[in-house]
Amino acid sequence: MDRSLISPECDRYPQFAQPLKLGVLASGSGSNFEALLDSIAAGKLHAHINVLIYNNPGAKAAARAGRWGIPAILLNHRDYPRREELDAAIVETLKEHGVQWVIMAGWMRIVTEVLLSAFPNRVINIHPSLLPSFRGVRAIEQALDARVKITGCTVHLAALEVDTGPILVQAAVPILPDDTPETLHARVQIQEHRIFPQGIALAAQKYGVDGIV
Repeated sequence: MDRSLISPECDRYPQFAQPLKLGVLASGSGSNFEALLDSIAAGKLHAHINVLIYNNPGAKAAARAGRWGIPAILLNHRDYPRREELDAAIVETLKEHGVQWVIMAGWMRIVTEVLLSAFPNRVINIHPSLLPSFRGVRAIEQALDARVKITGCTVHLAALEVDTGPILVQAAVPILPDDTPETLHARVQIQEHRIFPQGIALAAQKYGVDGIV
């Protein structure tokens, strides 16, 4: 892992000749999705979100997209018998919208080689723990159950094995004696919103705008 990339205190973002063309996948509220939009609007992340894909009909992320004028497309995973079929539909939609980078912002589906091979080194995930600790679902609860003193969040390139892949940036969050899953999640989320856009910019700097080393 390149330790030089783990610098969450840095407010400088790499800039590019043209804005990065992002496609965002979200399953729920979309708070990380909107944090990216805020960063773009503030001139920090040099990017444009071309499309949001969501898989749950009631996902609040779709309403956030509407407020920002971002196309929001429902691809309900329940309509696809196999994960590969869902990912094929996702790839088709992303390519129709000219996407370069795929951003999983609370995407609660396991991705397959279909998506990863279509966007090599260009699928980015955020996870609420300091990977490689506490992979998978309920990472906040895992940290509390383990009685560790520090947890955090990680931006990383996605890989076939869940919550693996090269780490781009991390931020630590102390666990307080009276923390509940809700209070800890709220503090972790603050750091997610801060480092997610930075991680995307660092990935494009490291792997090239088109994801080719």
